[in-house]
Amino acid sequence: MEKGNIKIIGGKYRGKKLYMNEKETTRSTKQILKESVFNSLQFDVPDSIWVEMFSGVGSIGLEAISRGAKKAYFIEKDPNAAKVLKKNIDSLKEDAKKCEIILGDAFDRVWDVIDDLKRNKDKAFFYFDPPFAIREGYEDIYEKVQNLIKTMPKMNVEKILIEHQSDYTFPEILGKYKKTKTRKFGKSSVSFYE
Repeated sequence: MEKGNIKIIGGKYRGKKLYMNEKETTRSTKQILKESVFNSLQFDVPDSIWVEMFSGVGSIGLEAISRGAKKAYFIEKDPNAAKVLKKNIDSLKEDAKKCEIILGDAFDRVWDVIDDLKRNKDKAFFYFDPPFAIREGYEDIYEKVQNLIKTMPKMNVEKILIEHQSDYTFPEILGKYKKTKTRKFGKSSVSFYE
């Protein structure tokens, strides 16, 4: 396990390199894309809660913690990716306690997080970074993401962000959520819903 070229871009841990998987099966979110997302949300991040779906090494949730988020949930089903993620979380020292790894399928385990949010009357930013639909076994991943979003309770959602292939267009409306913008970065784009 070695430190890769993914860094935390801003905040308390700015410049910190994150560990990567040896056989990197998780695509890391492009730095420029991540920077744009956090620049556009910079005033919303302090004291917020983040849920990183398909979290991989955790670069989005850890970026949020570095910038003052009070809690981040990481949902990851690959136990090897979760080990690397834990190492990245532990490297945050005292802020590691603000992070919670949830091992398992994102579509099932997200409801545990939503139950938590309901109990505490909280809202969270949900960041979806599913494997690209071109990967074998993931051809219907974007439909599954859309179906999930349509069922998510608005009272627990601050905003929803979906990182996806640029050649795929998500609908303007997903249940109670409306697309506010899509930002394109080469092969990857991020669509924002609220």
